[in-house]
Parts: sequence; structure tokens; C-alpha cells
Amino acid sequence: MEFTTRTIEVHKHIALVAHDHCKQTLLEWVSANKSQLSEHHLYATGTTGNLIQLHTGLPVRSMMSGPMGGDQQVGALIAEGKIDMLMFFWDPLNAVPHDPDVKALLRLATVWNIPVANNRATADFLINSALFKQKVDITIPDYQRYLHTRLK
Repeated sequence: MEFTTRTIEVHKHIALVAHDHCKQTLLEWVSANKSQLSEHHLYATGTTGNLIQLHTGLPVRSMMSGPMGGDQQVGALIAEGKIDMLMFFWDPLNAVPHDPDVKALLRLATVWNIPVANNRATADFLINSALFKQKVDITIPDYQRYLHTRLK
């Protein structure tokens, strides 16, 4: 696979996802960073997005609940280049019935080379990075070139 670059703009598209036992931690993180996050476009899986809107007033584009397909919806947005960062507070100590969807979401974030925070410490590092406030070029798979060579 060959690669190309994509620019993550100053105003980022940020996906917010949290397993049930981590929703409160993500909610507290969003509340603590509300002023910074208000300058960006927020997306979330269903329950998480509704909780964020209810408790912070921030506008969030909510997908379906994770087990009902929300993780896959976020993954599709990542593959389409419409998500720039993923804040996914997942619970490594409790099994979830949609674990294959969770793994697929994390795999897509890695394939498309977007920053991912799996816990509050990493999310703090990302949001406080100088890169969070500027345009950033990332390397991504050159899917158009891949298609072109496959269709010959």
C-alpha cells in the first residue's frame, strides 16, 4: 500500500466513545475541557453523546448506541476521513457483547493514523499538545491509488 497525506484542520472532528463503566470519567473529562472542545466538531455514540449534551450543553452529533452499530458508524466516518481524533474510554476489565465492533473501531483508527486516547491521561496529553491547536498533516493509505492499481 502506498501512502498520501491528509490535513487535520485547526477545528477538529472529534469522536467521543465510552464503555458504560467509563462514561462518568469521559463526562468529567469533557466538562473539564468544555471551552476547548466547544471550538471543535463533536461526534459520539448514542448514550455517550446524549449524556455529554445533557450535562455540558455542547452540541454533539450522536450515532446509534455502540452495541446497536454506533461503533461501526464512527468507524465508517474514520474511514471516510471525517473524524480526526478518537477519544475512546474503554473498559479493559469488563467484556462487552460488541467486542468485535470495538476492535474494528480501534483497527480503523490505526489504519487511518488518527490520534486515539483510550484513557483520561492520554486524552489530557492530546488536548494539551501544541498540535491540538494547529493544522497537522498525517500519513494515510492512498486508497485511490490502491483502487486504480487493482482495477487495471
